[in-house]
Order: sequence, then structure tokens, then C-alpha cells
Amino acid sequence: MRFKKAAVAATIAAGLALAGCGGSSGTSGAAKSSPSLVVGNIIPPATFEARNINWGNQSVYFQAVYDSLLKPSPNGKDVEANLATEWNYNADKTVLTMKLRDDVTFTDGTAFTADVAAKNLLRFRDGTSPQKSKIVDLADATAKDKSTLEIKLKQANPAFLIYLAQAAGMQESPAAFDKSDVQTNPVGSGPYILNTGSSVVGTSYKFDKNPKYWNPDAVKYDSLTINVYNDSTSLLNALRGKQLDASAINDVSIIPQVKAAGFTDNGSNLNFAGLMLFDRAGQSNPALGKVEVRQAINYAVDRDAFLKAVGLGFGEVTGQVFREDSPAYDKSLNDTYKFDPAKAKDLLAKAGYPNGFDLTIPTSPGFPKQMWPLLQQQLGDVGIKVSYTDVGQNIIADLQAKKYGVSYFTLQRDANEWQLISNLLAPTATWNTFKYQDSTVDALVSKIRTAEGADRDSALKELNKYVVDQAWFAPWYTPTNFFVTNAKTKVELNQGNAWPNLWNITPKA
Repeated sequence: MRFKKAAVAATIAAGLALAGCGGSSGTSGAAKSSPSLVVGNIIPPATFEARNINWGNQSVYFQAVYDSLLKPSPNGKDVEANLATEWNYNADKTVLTMKLRDDVTFTDGTAFTADVAAKNLLRFRDGTSPQKSKIVDLADATAKDKSTLEIKLKQANPAFLIYLAQAAGMQESPAAFDKSDVQTNPVGSGPYILNTGSSVVGTSYKFDKNPKYWNPDAVKYDSLTINVYNDSTSLLNALRGKQLDASAINDVSIIPQVKAAGFTDNGSNLNFAGLMLFDRAGQSNPALGKVEVRQAINYAVDRDAFLKAVGLGFGEVTGQVFREDSPAYDKSLNDTYKFDPAKAKDLLAKAGYPNGFDLTIPTSPGFPKQMWPLLQQQLGDVGIKVSYTDVGQNIIADLQAKKYGVSYFTLQRDANEWQLISNLLAPTATWNTFKYQDSTVDALVSKIRTAEGADRDSALKELNKYVVDQAWFAPWYTPTNFFVTNAKTKVELNQGNAWPNLWNITPKA
């Protein structure tokens, strides 16, 4: 079988960048280590058990302790060699064969092999991770020999390689699978080891450099600390106090103060923000099962006002979930729901709710506080009476548990369209939390899975328009996501994830 072999330059870059924090140091050979990297985050890891981990803002914790089969490129579309050095599909793309490194060991001394990789994949598929739906097409994974992994899919999956560079591809020592502390004491082969004695669960996580890492020259920091901040005030104080080298910023209102403190505001428009109308069948609230009600929610909201008041002008108004550079994107769809409270009231009446209805929406400390009164007012103006419930840091768990049919959230607009579909739209999608199914969507998704060229592009456009017309979401704008760095730190942003790849946070030369 002929394999796809990474180019020499890419392979070298993969080996260097993979080491956690040293993607591009500007030096060669045995690079000098910096003492430490301290970063801020808005959320702690729900677990360190590899089969159950999440991604997004939690990815930094797992890239520290685990290696993935492939490495994600910052452009969000491509993958590079990592634990897997070569790979190839069969003709119908249902069998993926990978050649793996044979010089990697976990921090407990266990060797990394194809059999270990197969077990990790199957455990992830059968685990409880919110990301498990992404590899629902995985039929089996087996070791053909010590360094050859064969993966069989139920059907072609256009984003499967990307998933192997994310949560699903993370490799944990099999000796740790059944240990009682597997959720809090990760055993991987990554560039760092979690220092459980110096860490405080939910607050601060300290990682020490792995002394036996397979590519030691690539590790640019002797230690990594990730501090969790439940609100923007405490994060701002930490940045002003020079306690952090870098941080993700969830509340753009503090950006002027952060810049004044000497930090660089690195920004990109990766996500979309707005109301996620998860319960499209009306399971938790019958009103939401009416398309007219979901459309009314869209008409009731002044997107420009939210961009100004909540996004502080950092971003662009949108009415769709696909990216501007996607063949699915149609600029005209952004005008589908122009602010029109009168039309919203008419639609509510048509749906059988002339006096409106009650709607409970969860809040979380990480969400912009200035949003809540504006949202309550605008929905209230058309008769939708909003009440809020503070769920604290349980927001993701509660949404995944279908406790709320509607929530404010920011979700990723993946560069790979199939990844976006698998994340937001498919019946098994991570953020189709109520697993809502629609025959039109199902047919289009099935076509997109195998279509190419103009046929694929046409189906993507049709899918996008249908989802907008059916008001699956109420997008407001694409917020500028900021990752700030101090004068001694630089970053290459990730177009495929909310957080930069850990190895793309590096010391300035």
C-alpha cells in the first residue's frame, strides 16, 4: 500500500512544534529553555481521562500531557505528521492505514505501539466525551504490526484526519486506563507532566517538562502553568499584575485595559455568537418546536445593537454559521432576519403564542454581563418573557445534558465544512444537543459526505440556506476572539480551534 508521506520540512516542523510550546523559536539545535510559561484560561478541564476529554478552550491542558496521532495545522484545515508519520486511505476512503513512530514511550515507561493507538481510539469512541460524535463513523481499529495501525470506517468521513489531530487522537498509557486516579493524573507521552502536588483542581494546573520526551530540543519552557479565571475582573487583575505571559480573553470589554497593561491583542473571527436554539422539536419548551417561534426570536434581536453593546464593535454582524471563505456562505442570508419586532409578534401569534411565552436561559460567569438586560428587554418587547439561571462553570455540562433549550453561546465556525456539520448540524453533532433530526438536512448531509466540486458546493449552499430559513440558530455576530501576549511571548493563532496550539505559543527571540 502506498502511503502519504509528510514532506521532510513538514516532518521536521512537526517534531519541533509538537513539543508543547516551541513551534518556532528562531533557534536551531539544542534550544535554550525559558524558565516558565504562565497562561490564563476561562475554564478548567472537566477530566484528564483521555477517552472523555473535551476540546476548544480545554485543548491546552491535553496538548501539554498527551501526543495526538496527527498534528493540527494553524489554518484549521490541514494536518501534519506526529505520532503517525505516514498515512493513506483505500479507494472509497473507508480504510485508513497509518505508520506510527516506534521510539515513543509514555511517562510510566509503557511503549507506544499501534495496539495502544487502536485501544485509545476505540475507548474514545465508546467513552463519554462531548467530542465522541465526531468519530461516530469509526467501525474498528486494529494493529497490523507494532507500528502499523489500520482504521476501518462505516462510511467516508471528510474530516476524520482532523479529528485524529484533536481530542479523538490523544494517546494515553494503557497502564492508566483502569487506575482510580485516571481523571486527575494523566499519563501520556506529551512534552509535560501534570504536577498534581502543585496543582489546585479547578483553579491552577502546574506542568513540569517531561525529562524523557522523545523530542527534548523542542520544549521551550521548563514548566507550564495554566490558571483559571471565573470572571473577567480577576483575569484583568492578573494581567495588570504581570502574573501571566498570555491568556485567552472571553470578555472584550477589558481589551483596552489589557492593552494599556502592555499586552498585544492578537485577534481572529473564528466563532459566531448568539442564541443557540437547541430544542428544535420543543421537548423542553413546546414553543421552540415551532419554526415561526424560532424565526420570531431572530427578528426580535437587533444584531447591530448586540455587536455594539456586547461585542463593543469587535466583529461583524452575521446571520449564518458558515465562514465567509466557505462555498456554503451566502452574504444575502445575513439579511434574512432584519430587526423587526412587529414581524416577530406576528409570527408568535401565527404559532399560537399571541401573548408570548416564558423562556429560561442559563448564564455563566464567563459570559459578557452587559448582554443580559439587553436580551431580556428585546425579547420581552415581543412578548417572550426571559428569566435567567446562573449555572456557574457547569454551562457546557448542562447544555450537553439538554437542561436548556436555548442558550447564549459562542460556537466555532470550522474551516472544514464537514467538521462544522459534524459539530453543529448532523443528528449526532456535538452541539445538536437535543439530537434533532430533519429529513432535508439528513439528505443534504449525506450528499455532502461524498460529493466533490460543484455538486458539493451546491449542496453546502442549500444546506446553509435551509438551516437559516428553519432558524436553527439566532446568530448575532462573529466576535473577534482575542489571545493576548506579553512582550516576551508570541503566538500563531489557530483557525481551527478557540485556543492556539500549545506549541504555537513561544518565547520571542
